[in-house]
Order: sequence, then C-alpha cells, then structure tokens
Amino acid sequence: MRRPLLLLVSVLATAALVVPGVLLADGPAPPLRPVAAQGPDARAVLAAWDRRRSAAWAAGDRAALGRLYTPGSAAGRHDRAMLGRWAGRGLVVEDLGLALLSVDVLEAATHRLVLRVTDRMTGGRAVGRGLDVRLPEDGPSTRTLTLVRVGEAWLVDEVR
Repeated sequence: MRRPLLLLVSVLATAALVVPGVLLADGPAPPLRPVAAQGPDARAVLAAWDRRRSAAWAAGDRAALGRLYTPGSAAGRHDRAMLGRWAGRGLVVEDLGLALLSVDVLEAATHRLVLRVTDRMTGGRAVGRGLDVRLPEDGPSTRTLTLVRVGEAWLVDEVR
C-alpha cells in the first residue's frame, strides 16, 4: 500500500508544480527572435547604400558621395579623397558594386546598425579620356560597419 500512496503523492506534487505554469500561460511561448528581426533588414540597407555610392562614383560627384556618410566620418573623407584622385585624372568609375558574402548583425535598432560584413568589390570600369577599362577583381574583405539613420537615409558613420 505504501507504493501506490508514494506514486499518488509524487503525481500530485508534480502536478502542483506543472499545472499552475500551464494554466497561467497565455498559449505557447513566442519563438526566440534574433536581434536582426527587431531592426531593419541589414542586407537591404547595405544594397540601397551601395547603389547610391555607385551612382556617386559613376557621376564623379564628391558632394553626393559625402552625403552617404555622417559629418566627420573618416571613412567618408577617405572615400571622397579616392574619388577626387580619380576625377583629377579625368576618370570616373562606373558599374561599381559590392558582392555581400556575409552580413552578421552585431547590433540593430531603428536608428543604428552595427554589422560585420564580408564583401568583395565587383564590376567597376575606369571610364574617361578615351579609356574604358574593367577594374581587376577584388578579394574578400571583412569590416565592421556602423550605420546611423538620419531621416529616411542610412549613413555610414564608421568602418573598422
């Protein structure tokens, strides 16, 4: 008789611990969501930014290129200086693009993205002064990008 009593006590004790949790739950637990699900689509942000950068390079437009970076951004100064050197030789770079090999979201919020990006430059033709030459292929590079949202635009703040 002791065994059935022990079994009954064990079942009741287990039920006392489990049932209140089940009764208090509003349904199944929500699935865990990665950080990226709470912020903007990082790949879409980068693709849109890259299209604007490519257009600025193709036009030789340092001002348009500068508007893709936060004021004082070292990466922006470097990019504008490179564009200035090409333009100084009478050249622009057309069809410049980035192939995104991987994008890891390190931080995501409505107005800030920190991403670890592995990419490689694709396309790209040096055009001007009777020249139209395909640029050499680039190997993969990994960087950490910090982008901030200003109004509707995503701007690159830092590249490490």
